[in-house]
Amino acid sequence: MHVPALDEIADQWVITLSCKDRPGIVYKISGAVVAAEGNITELQQFSSLDTGNFFLRLQFATALPQDAILSQIAPVARELDATWQIDVVGRPVQTLVLASKAGHCLQDLLYRRHSGHLAIQVPLVLSNHENLRELSEFYGVPFESHYVVAENKTDFEHRVMQVVEEQGIELVVLARYMQILSPELCDFLKGRAINIHHSFLPGFKGANPYRQAHARGVKLIGATAHFVTADLDEGPIIEQNVVRVNHSASPHQLMAIGQDEESRTLSEAVRLFSEHRVLLDGVRTIVFQ
Repeated sequence: MHVPALDEIADQWVITLSCKDRPGIVYKISGAVVAAEGNITELQQFSSLDTGNFFLRLQFATALPQDAILSQIAPVARELDATWQIDVVGRPVQTLVLASKAGHCLQDLLYRRHSGHLAIQVPLVLSNHENLRELSEFYGVPFESHYVVAENKTDFEHRVMQVVEEQGIELVVLARYMQILSPELCDFLKGRAINIHHSFLPGFKGANPYRQAHARGVKLIGATAHFVTADLDEGPIIEQNVVRVNHSASPHQLMAIGQDEESRTLSEAVRLFSEHRVLLDGVRTIVFQ
């Protein structure tokens, strides 16, 4: 169970829960919400026939404080042997961003945060290059760069872990961070790190994927946002998008189109995560839109 440390009384709360499927789960949880003087404003549920697991996302309004709410919800969750969390709707999620040289994804994330369209708080951008300092600081976000090579990669990853612990980081976003994370760091960030890649993978690996795509005459460009795992680009998928292109597009134009899709797809995945709409079911995700 995760419960944020909050002193104030919130207007809207969100519960996410997963457990083995059985009759009466929604009845029990909704009953606990009613006992907490809650008015349910949104409820989504899913029963997986593949894994036998049940998933729920429920928003409700109440005038009661957190302790009173928990006294009703927690006993039911224990009875169900559920994995669950409760949070305030719209609370900014503490987010660490990792970046390299390309700025399109970082730009989109910071703009959406600045404009109030993305409920995240970014205390720091960590990078293995200096290129994006001006962009980060334009949005008032501290920037820290460390030149990363094989000999000091462990030091950089220890710095990531340190920031996560010290800043209470709930989500790490790889905004075109062009380094492979170690299995140790992947395990440390399990279920709370999101990466973005072009959906040409595995067809166009390595350098200049858009030039490779142009040479092969691709008709669709896409992007995939997924959780980070030790299996490179094999983590549970959160969001995907595609756009149709044709033979008239140059490699440069394909890159511009692709970067737009990458930015849009990553920001949407971060939004879904920050609103507690993404639940893990083994190697795939349940996403409540």
